[in-house]
Amino acid sequence: MITYPLKSIGIEEAKKLQFKMVDTMTKYFSGEEVLKLGDLGVVKGLNKPSYTKKVEQVLADFFNTEAAVLVRGAGTGALRWGLISFLKPGDKILVHDAPIYPTTEVTLDTMGIDTIKADFNNKEEVKKALCNHSVNGALLQYTRQKLEDSYDMGEIIRLIKDHSEDITIITDDNYAVMKVDKIGAELGADLSGFSSFKLLGPEGIGILVGNSELINKVIQLNYSGGSQVQGFEAMEVLRGLVYAPVALAIQAEVNEELVKRLRSGEVQGVKNAFLANAQSKVLLVEFEEDIANIVLEEAEKLGAAPNPVGAESKYEIVPMIYRVSGTFRKADPTLEKRMVRINPMRSGADTVIRILKESVSKAFERL
Repeated sequence: MITYPLKSIGIEEAKKLQFKMVDTMTKYFSGEEVLKLGDLGVVKGLNKPSYTKKVEQVLADFFNTEAAVLVRGAGTGALRWGLISFLKPGDKILVHDAPIYPTTEVTLDTMGIDTIKADFNNKEEVKKALCNHSVNGALLQYTRQKLEDSYDMGEIIRLIKDHSEDITIITDDNYAVMKVDKIGAELGADLSGFSSFKLLGPEGIGILVGNSELINKVIQLNYSGGSQVQGFEAMEVLRGLVYAPVALAIQAEVNEELVKRLRSGEVQGVKNAFLANAQSKVLLVEFEEDIANIVLEEAEKLGAAPNPVGAESKYEIVPMIYRVSGTFRKADPTLEKRMVRINPMRSGADTVIRILKESVSKAFERL
């Protein structure tokens, strides 16, 4: 099985992102303000908490975009409002010829948007789709939707924009932000949406960055007091973003170490191991026997998390060892019996190896 995981930034690049975030914060907040939780309510003249406004300015500056807005509904909400900002019922949007992320599909269906599919791994097919259809926008998911996905986000954005600057591009950057060198909006997309919860931030808060005209439309549509992200939530978003890049870079480093150690035969009963973005970048471990389900049971008893919370949220500390994704199971149903996916989260490689060794050993005892 061949996969094409996204290239993760290293520790040094991650440290630079942390330093950049802190430096950017100092340009908009006084030292005393940083030590406060933030204000509440609809402030006159802003129609939102003043701290929320400042955090949005930090985000726009940090991601090198014209504007940013915090919305409710996590990554789903960010993408939903982004799509609403430039699409209307009956419009057509270009998407990758792959399963659309379920919550995004709900948005497109309820909006009455027609999807035009093209294989983003094949540039000629994308060009053909653009020539044969008049599309109003394009939705690009940064992480992989299919096993064989290998397309380059920047190249597809440029291809679409070269065809027509009038096509509005929104990118789903969940599981990619703070892991890759540049997000979609920094590569030429009009909007990028993602969840703060996946970046050690608060539950339910989404981030949308990009074109100021589109962002302002989202702000206008969320004018009510109940729609506002409060100051303390906005400050939680920033605190998460400060620590996320280095934590995620360490996680990527541990994943690389695990692949080498497992392929070297350190854990008896493991046939193969490789990395894949499914959706988050995870370690896929294939066993010589159909013991995956037993390994999952035993690993949980030994301290491994059996399921995600927010997929890399602040609550996910111990390694997660859980079943392979629906996409992988659909591609090959037999994988469910002989393969598991592992995300080390904040743990080191030794912890994962220990839990895996004991789980596999007990699995063989139970056969």
